[in-house]
Amino acid sequence: MFFQFSKVFWLVAAPGNLLALLLTLGAIGMFTRFQRTARAAVAVSALGFLLLGFGPFSAALIRPLEDRFARPAEPMAAPNGIIILGGGLKPAISRARGSLDVQEAGSRMIEAAALAQRFPQARVVFTGGIGVLDQNVATEVEIARLMLPAMGIAPERIVYEDRSRNTHENALFTREMLKPGEGEAWLLVTSAWHMPRSMGVFRAAGFPVVPYPVDYTTFGAPGDFRAVFDLVDGMTRATRAVREYIGLIAYRLTGRTQALFPAP
Repeated sequence: MFFQFSKVFWLVAAPGNLLALLLTLGAIGMFTRFQRTARAAVAVSALGFLLLGFGPFSAALIRPLEDRFARPAEPMAAPNGIIILGGGLKPAISRARGSLDVQEAGSRMIEAAALAQRFPQARVVFTGGIGVLDQNVATEVEIARLMLPAMGIAPERIVYEDRSRNTHENALFTREMLKPGEGEAWLLVTSAWHMPRSMGVFRAAGFPVVPYPVDYTTFGAPGDFRAVFDLVDGMTRATRAVREYIGLIAYRLTGRTQALFPAP
C-alpha cells in the first residue's frame, strides 16, 4: 500500500505538477468571481517556476543531499562487491526501440562498470524491478542484463535482483539475496542526491554498505550555488531534491530508516 500511495501522492506533490495545477486553477479562476484569488495563484505559480527553474534555489535544495556522503578515500581497498541501484535506465523505451537507453542517472551504470574493471574480483549486483504503478512494463533488470555485459563485465560476475519497487525493497531483497558476511565491504553506487536515503535504508535493513555517490548535479565548491538558466534543468533538479526530502521524512515516519537525515 505504501508503494501505491507514494506514486499517487507524487503525481500531485512534484513541484512542477503542483505549480502547473496552481497555474491552471488560477487561469480558470480568472473567469469567475474569484478573480483576486486567481491572480494570486497565477502569480505564485509564475514565481515558483522562476525561482526553481532559473534561480540558485534548486542548487541550494539539492546541494546538502549531494554533499552528505563522500566517496571512499584513495587508494581504495578492493571491495567484495558493487551494488548498483536501479533508476538510471529507460526499460520501457529500451524494449520498444530495441535499444539500451539511460536516463540522466545512467552514470550509475557507467561508473559501476568502471569500478568493475578496476576491481576484477568484485561481484556486481544490479537491483531494480518495476518502480511504476503499471506492473506490466519491462523491468530494469531486463535491460541491465544486456547492458552490463556489453560494458565489458563478465556475465558470471553479475547477479540481478528484480523484485524491488523502491529503495526500501532494494535494500531488503539485496541483503536477502547476498547474505553478506561480517567484515565484507560492498560499494553502493547511486546518485549523490539519493545517497542519504539509500544509506539509511541499507543500514536499517542490517546491510552496512560503503557509499560511492555518482551523478552529481552541482559543482561542489563552497558557496557555489550558481543559477541554472534552463527551466527544464532547474525544475528537474528541484524536483529531485524535494522528492528526496519527502522520501526521507516518509521513510523515517514509517520506520524504514533510523535517522531523518542519515549521516556518515
